[in-house]
Amino acid sequence: MKFLELNDQNYLLFAIKFYDNPQALTEDDFYDDLKRFKYVKRLLKRYETTGVLKTNLILNHLTILFNVFNDATVPLLFFKLEQNLWPSAKSFLLFLNRLPDYPRSSFTDIEEDKTCLELLNEI
Repeated sequence: MKFLELNDQNYLLFAIKFYDNPQALTEDDFYDDLKRFKYVKRLLKRYETTGVLKTNLILNHLTILFNVFNDATVPLLFFKLEQNLWPSAKSFLLFLNRLPDYPRSSFTDIEEDKTCLELLNEI
């Protein structure tokens, strides 16, 4: 199945196709890993509203997501996030050096969150 565009109808199939976790034994394990996108979203929203950024927790979630979804993590993440959260998400991807080469042009339009990058560089 080709995925030209992620949407509500094919999001789950896309995630399943790219899921690779040899330690996952049940369907619940897959859904637990998928929930990490929601956790990252919640943490970025909290940062947006309160200014409190839990960098280590977000980095832990993103590391696990990249381990089990590999390069599909980026499109899955950006699909789940509202556009106002994209700058901080891009900052984390830059810090992790996980911004995809293709289509890099779609990410150049997203401004990085300078405060977020400064906090990440303090680690």
